[in-house]
Amino acid sequence: MSEVYGSAPVLSLEEGAGVSMKRMIPSSGGPISGKGSSWTSPSVPSVPSAPSASTTSSSSKKKKRGSERVVGVKGEKGLEGVVDSEAYMDLVIFEKKLDSTIMRKRLDIQEALKRPVKQKRKLRIFLSSIFLPGKEEEDGTSSGGSWELRVEGRLLTDEKLPSDFSRNKKKFSSFIKSLVIELDKEMYGPDNYLVEWHRSPSTQETDGFQVKRPGDKNVRCTIILILDHQPLQYKVDPRLARLLGLHTQTRPVIVSALWQYIKSHNLQDPHEREYICCNSFLKQIFQTDKMKFAELPQRLNPLLYPPDPIVINHVISVEDFRHSDQKKTACFDIDVELDDTLKTQMNSFLLSTSSQQEILSLNSKIHETVNSIVSLKTSREFYLRFANNPQLFISKWITSQSRNVKAITDTKDYEQRKTDFYYQAWAQEAVCRYFYNQVKKRGAELGISEGFFDI
Repeated sequence: MSEVYGSAPVLSLEEGAGVSMKRMIPSSGGPISGKGSSWTSPSVPSVPSAPSASTTSSSSKKKKRGSERVVGVKGEKGLEGVVDSEAYMDLVIFEKKLDSTIMRKRLDIQEALKRPVKQKRKLRIFLSSIFLPGKEEEDGTSSGGSWELRVEGRLLTDEKLPSDFSRNKKKFSSFIKSLVIELDKEMYGPDNYLVEWHRSPSTQETDGFQVKRPGDKNVRCTIILILDHQPLQYKVDPRLARLLGLHTQTRPVIVSALWQYIKSHNLQDPHEREYICCNSFLKQIFQTDKMKFAELPQRLNPLLYPPDPIVINHVISVEDFRHSDQKKTACFDIDVELDDTLKTQMNSFLLSTSSQQEILSLNSKIHETVNSIVSLKTSREFYLRFANNPQLFISKWITSQSRNVKAITDTKDYEQRKTDFYYQAWAQEAVCRYFYNQVKKRGAELGISEGFFDI
C-alpha cells in the first residue's frame, strides 16, 4: 500500500431618598431658649420623605436579577396604583416561570450529555480495483502490468437528518482504528504481503486508501478492519453473553445488565446486602459461591475481550480487465455508531454567554426604571397629602417626630420624673403660653375681643 487518498492530502500508509423637611435638632440635645432665657422646643426628626434622584442613582448600582427587581426595591406594593403596573407584575411572574423552565431544561441537557447518546448508521465500504498494463519496450517486449486496489468508505445519508449533517460528515478513516490488507504470501513474499495502517495521535483523516502492486494474475486478499468505538466496547465471554443477552457493549452497559440480572433473580444476600450469592450459572462463570458487589468490575475484566474485527475476503480479478476496461466495485455495509446530532447544539446552548450579558444589561435598566418610578410615586404621594390637608399633615408630622426625638437625642425617661426637669426656664414660659392660648380660645368661643369686654 503506497498512498492514502481522498479529500485529505495524500499520505503514506507506512508512515432610595426624596424632598424632606429640614430637621430642627439642638446641638446639645437640650431645650431651645427664647426671651433671654433661651426657650427651647424639642428637636424633630425628619418626616417620611420622597426619594431623591441622588439616592436613586446610588441604589440603582446594586444590580438584581429579574425575580428580585420589585421585591428587592420596595416590595410589590411599591408599584400599586401606577399605570400599567399590573401588566408589569404579570410579566415578572411570567419571567419567573420562564426562568425556572429554562433552568430545568438546562439541568436535563446536562444530565443527557453525561450519558453517551448514540445513533446507529450504515457505513458502506467500496472495494474497487483496476489493472494498469505494462509499457512496451523498444525490443517489442512488454513489462508486466500492475494493479491498484482502493478501499473507500462513505456514510449513508438519511433524508430525515438536518441539512448541516452532510457538511459535518465524518471521513472514512475516523471510523476505524486499524486497517490490514493481507495479500497472497506465496506471490509477494513474507516481507511484502502485509499492508497495515494504524491510527495515531497525529493521524490526518481521509476518505479512502489505495494499494498498488505489480502483477498480472488474480490475487486473493483479506481486508481486516478494526472499528474505533467511542466509548470503548468489549466482547463479552460467550457464557456471560448467553446469560445477559449481550455480545459487544460498553463496560457500563455490561455492569448494568449484570446488576439487573442479580436483582431480577434476588441474588443479594438478605442479611449482608453488599454480598451477592451466585446461582449455578454465575458460579460456573465467576468460579465462586459469594462475592461483593464492589468486586464485580474486577471480576469482569477476564471476561471482556476486544471486539471481533471485520474481515472481508476479496479477489482482485486482473484477468477480467483484459476483456473489459470497466472498473469493478464491491460494496459492503457495516453498522457504526455516531454521536447524536443534537449533542453539538446542546453543548453550544450550555456554553453560550452572549444572551446572558444582554439579559443582565436589560435587568439593570429595568431595575433603574422601577426605582425611578417608585421614587416619583413616593414624591407625588408626599406632596399630595400635604396639598390636600396641610394642617393634618403637619400635625401628624409633629407627632411622628416627637416619637422619634427620644431615639435621636437619646433622652432618658427617668429625667422627666424629677422635679428639677420642670423648673427649667422653658417650662415656665411653656406654661404661660399654654394658659394664654387657652384663655384666647375660650374668649373666642364667648365672643370676647382681645383686651375688651362687651357690656
